[in-house]
Amino acid sequence: MSKSRTVELPVLQPEGVAVPCCPPLTAGELSVDDAERVAAMFKALSDPVRLRLFSKVASHPGGEACVCDIADVGVSQPTVSHHLKKLREAGLLTSERRGTWVYYAVAPSVVAAMSAMLDLRPAT
Repeated sequence: MSKSRTVELPVLQPEGVAVPCCPPLTAGELSVDDAERVAAMFKALSDPVRLRLFSKVASHPGGEACVCDIADVGVSQPTVSHHLKKLREAGLLTSERRGTWVYYAVAPSVVAAMSAMLDLRPAT
């Protein structure tokens, strides 16, 4: 009989990463702080390898992916780790270590906020 049990842990935001709070671009100009914050997220996605890694995580069954399942993007393992770190620092991915492996998931609130900011439909 197993004595293990599941414990829910709180998800912490990476230090220095804030969920973008920006209104749609059609609502008005971005502040300097908001522009810098959002630009860092788009900059993280502007690299083709990072975009592929992000896509692999987002499209992986179950909504999360082990680094062992997504590392085949044509670059070395240390380079994959570097790119995943950049995506985490930008707040686009969350990560959780489970034993030897690290599992990644898309941060849905951040992606939804980026999408809403780019919505060019007039506000009603």
